[in-house]
Amino acid sequence: MQLFLVRHAHALAMDDDAARPLSDEGRVATARLGAFLRGTGVFRPAQLWHSPLVRARETADGLMAALAPELMVVETDDLLPEDDPVLLARRLAIYPTTHDLALVGHEPHLAALATLLVRGKVSPVMFNLKKGAVIALERTERVHKASGWPRWRVRWVLAPELVGTAGGNDQRVGG
Repeated sequence: MQLFLVRHAHALAMDDDAARPLSDEGRVATARLGAFLRGTGVFRPAQLWHSPLVRARETADGLMAALAPELMVVETDDLLPEDDPVLLARRLAIYPTTHDLALVGHEPHLAALATLLVRGKVSPVMFNLKKGAVIALERTERVHKASGWPRWRVRWVLAPELVGTAGGNDQRVGG
């Protein structure tokens, strides 16, 4: 099973953080990312889960439109910037290993989740995802000693600059 962690694309600055939509730059970047991933053939999740925040949903919808309109897109809990990555790690431990999964979320949550899945602990954080970046993890047969959860390994990391989808200047925490 592969797990794809995708940070949402560039969003507009607004007082209501949950309602921040993608900027025009973010929409273009999402379309480019989707087209790039489609062209590689390595990004084929059975489902795409996203956080309840508007910018994550819009990124997920944009990826779905570029990749596969029949892809199941699901709003899910435990993907907010401040959420405890342990909650999602528990869910991933019982997710069917026959289906790949993509998550569209936020920092610092995605970096902490990736670190937890790879190292078995949340800190120190090993990753930093720019807007529009993707980390592909693969579930192994091994488990972490402390938690008993599956151990994951990094397959690849895609920086947004590689596909012309640099995330813009929005550096707000929790993005």
